[in-house]
Amino acid sequence: MYVPYYDVESSSRQDSLVYDIARAINGEYSTIICYGVLAEKAPNSKTRKRILEIRSDEVRHFETFSKIYTALTGRQPKPRQIEPCPEKYRKGLEAAFIDEQETVDFYLDIIDKTNDPYIRRQFRRAASDEQNHAVWFLRFLMKQGR
Repeated sequence: MYVPYYDVESSSRQDSLVYDIARAINGEYSTIICYGVLAEKAPNSKTRKRILEIRSDEVRHFETFSKIYTALTGRQPKPRQIEPCPEKYRKGLEAAFIDEQETVDFYLDIIDKTNDPYIRRQFRRAASDEQNHAVWFLRFLMKQGR
């Protein structure tokens, strides 16, 4: 079980970190739902398989962030979908690409808010995954443009 490393952080800084982790959980929860829908709309099995692999990464992030949140707060998170999934496949790809890129920056900001090595490591790995996902979604978009 993860046990948070505590240094002398102000309570407002800790509150901000917890708030951001809750936002990250909601974001991951939303992408899990939307990537399932997006995979169903994929034009072929190879693309569908890749989107489902990306979705699996998002499930792993969701589970990891939920454990961190619980360790910090003593409460289970209550995730909610923060945005509806686009109905059209191309719009879904565009939304996924933009979201993945913005999420990289968000996770790097979270890393800056803590000295906890475990949290830093998990969000650094997630930021790397998100950047990789963005490249895949960009590739899918480029193939759609032909």
